[in-house]
Amino acid sequence: MKVKFVLVMDYVVVKIHGKKALFDQLILEWESDMEETEVLEITGQWITSNNFLTQRMVGLSRVGESSLTIEAVEPAINER
Repeated sequence: MKVKFVLVMDYVVVKIHGKKALFDQLILEWESDMEETEVLEITGQWITSNNFLTQRMVGLSRVGESSLTIEAVEPAINER
């Protein structure tokens, strides 16, 4: 199934070429083909891990607040 992710991160510190950069807010949005079990696994990791983002994103060292929205994307009419 096709899934849309929207990740909103506030007060983000990223290390770029050895220097720290501070961003008030970053919004990442993407679509991916995934099995339902994969979506459930990501959701579980998001809920149970305090360092979910900093462990998965190279250069990301700090996130103040964050939210992750995951929703199924309806196939186009010609794809049905």
